[in-house]
Amino acid sequence: MSEITPFHIAIPVHNLADCRTFYGEILNCEEGRSSDHWVDFNLFGHQLVIHYKPKSKEEELHVNPVDGKNVPVPHYGVVLPWDTFITFSEELIGKGVNFVIEPYIRFKGEVGEQATMFFLDPAGNALEFKAFKDIGQLFAK
Repeated sequence: MSEITPFHIAIPVHNLADCRTFYGEILNCEEGRSSDHWVDFNLFGHQLVIHYKPKSKEEELHVNPVDGKNVPVPHYGVVLPWDTFITFSEELIGKGVNFVIEPYIRFKGEVGEQATMFFLDPAGNALEFKAFKDIGQLFAK
């Protein structure tokens, strides 16, 4: 597997101050450049930008069933090293994050064994963080 290239993602938030606090203090993302309408964050080496967008009509969270759990769609996140995932998930639990899907292990002892968790930011954006026991199985079938 070649070196990972950082990605860039921009997401809309209707509450810039709340989301700035969430990404900075709860997720411990280092803040980069910012303006009155957007903030850059370092999300595990990737560039996440939260952009202010006025709140529109209340949308229901859409989910798809996976392994008997309701996975929020759309969602975004990062694949972390296994030990980083464990530490990060414990930190989030300690900070009282409300999980949509609490941290758990999928495919235990099988090809593609992975840890995963889902939660929402203050604007309702769904995040998934996961880790593979063997990162070489990231795209294994």
